[in-house]
Amino acid sequence: MFNVLIDTSVWLDLAADAKQTPLLDLLQSLLSDGRVALLVPRIVVDEFHKNRDKVAKSSAKSLSTHFDHVKSAIRKADGDKRQKGRVLNYLSDLDHRIPIMGGAAESVLARIAAILSASTVIEASDAVRLRAADRALLRKAPCHHENKNSMADAVLIETYFECVRTMSGAGQRFAFVTHNKHDFSNVNGNQKLPHADLAASFSKIKSMYFINLAECLRRIDPMRSTYAMWEQEWDQEPRSLSEMLDAMHRLTTQVWYNRHKYTAWQVEKGKVKIVSREEWEERWSRRRRSAQTHIAEDIWKGALKSAKKAERELGEGNFGPWSDFEWGMINGKLSALRWMLGEDWDELYT
Repeated sequence: MFNVLIDTSVWLDLAADAKQTPLLDLLQSLLSDGRVALLVPRIVVDEFHKNRDKVAKSSAKSLSTHFDHVKSAIRKADGDKRQKGRVLNYLSDLDHRIPIMGGAAESVLARIAAILSASTVIEASDAVRLRAADRALLRKAPCHHENKNSMADAVLIETYFECVRTMSGAGQRFAFVTHNKHDFSNVNGNQKLPHADLAASFSKIKSMYFINLAECLRRIDPMRSTYAMWEQEWDQEPRSLSEMLDAMHRLTTQVWYNRHKYTAWQVEKGKVKIVSREEWEERWSRRRRSAQTHIAEDIWKGALKSAKKAERELGEGNFGPWSDFEWGMINGKLSALRWMLGEDWDELYT
């Protein structure tokens, strides 16, 4: 059994970088299989919840602000208007993806919160607090920096060392994972090694030090870690705004065309009559159900021209006839895209 203490910095970075999500998937799988047990000090839980909202919002907000400044500078700069337009459109597409990325971060944060809440929280003992205070008084890592209060980090590492001492037994191995190289790692040399003040409490087998979660998980399960690393390299980019608008226009045209063909069938069967503009307006003024049973001649001629245009735009084979399943898919896609762009569900107007 690997008993792993993951520092708050690692948890927060997992949420901030979508490419690290496969690592979280692998960690959850190892937890479920009983290959890994988490050591979760109270201080990690408190720091995670303290910084959770900041991580979810900060990156998206800073990127959006940066894009606004860049677009403003481009608009003011001299140059080819067409080229500037292309650049501004590209930046608008990127800007549109920011809320999607922020939503992904919030999803990962929720998963991490669930993992932490399902773990047994380790309260810092009086002995741990005393040893942490000694580190601070003696200026030993992680309290070796001038004008910096690293007491929380000292409590964290001493909690880990106490777990190693009290939980050791046959088959029990331990790992400490942090991204805080500044406080915990070797100062002059290989940062993958712990600071000299901490090195005596780590080893290559029983109690290991990592500054990378991927390397820690690779030590535990090399095969599954290799697959997770491959997934980490594959990145699925969100659709651009222009791509979604193009798809929505195409789907809207298909829905309109299908409705037009149904109206044409009603005209052919005599269920809808084509009348002059004067008659149609006269019927409408009397509040008769003209929209369901009659159509003005000039409107119908315009609809026929629009149908020909739609056929050319969509291309042969892309304007029906559709099966019930295909028709449902087209309407569902249009509804989903409109919802994604801020409208309510089931908005299928044409």
